[in-house]
Amino acid sequence: MKNLINIGIPSKGRLRADVLKIFKKKKLKIISERGERDLIGSIKNKPYVKILYLHAREIIERLGDSSLDIGFSGFDLLKESGISVQNKINVAKKLNFGRANLVVAIPDPWIDVQTIADLEEIAFEFRDIKKKRIRVATKYPNLTQDFLFSKGVTQFRLVESLGATEAYPFTGSAELITDITSTGETLKANNLRILKDGEILKSQACLLTSKKNVKKKRLNNLIKLLSK
Repeated sequence: MKNLINIGIPSKGRLRADVLKIFKKKKLKIISERGERDLIGSIKNKPYVKILYLHAREIIERLGDSSLDIGFSGFDLLKESGISVQNKINVAKKLNFGRANLVVAIPDPWIDVQTIADLEEIAFEFRDIKKKRIRVATKYPNLTQDFLFSKGVTQFRLVESLGATEAYPFTGSAELITDITSTGETLKANNLRILKDGEILKSQACLLTSKKNVKKKRLNNLIKLLSK
């Protein structure tokens, strides 16, 4: 269907629940044949709209390749994606939920390290004494590398985190981490501390649109309704 409007909604968690509230508030009734387990849905009385439940990261990719017209995801994930992807996506509205910060966190016992400048010093010591680079576990390699380079920290190696990032320093997999946190409580509970100037990015949920598909019939009316 040529003018079918594809909307990406996060498939799980708090973000999914908060996004679904928007549809309810706008009297847009989402129909899913198999209930919560369904990966595809539709909107009652709007046969030209298809709902796709996807991972929040995938929503960014699909907006980038324009297979989605509208998507809900985090600002952090948008900024982590490549510049070529970001250039194809428009932030229609920053929403008032999903707030969290991407931060640099270190093990609590590192009492000499309070700021990024201290971290830079430690990184050089690490290189000179241990003959290896300090390891940073993260799910945000692009944002992390850009931030550390911008602060003059160059002697590090990124380790891709595949699970609970906060465990990495205590399993010998990395020396420090960057992670997304809303309260900082999980970091504290895992004996990690955020550096005083270690905030990389403030994030929140966003209503995003594909720039390429902006001329699609009925699309702008739907974007206006969802962002009101």
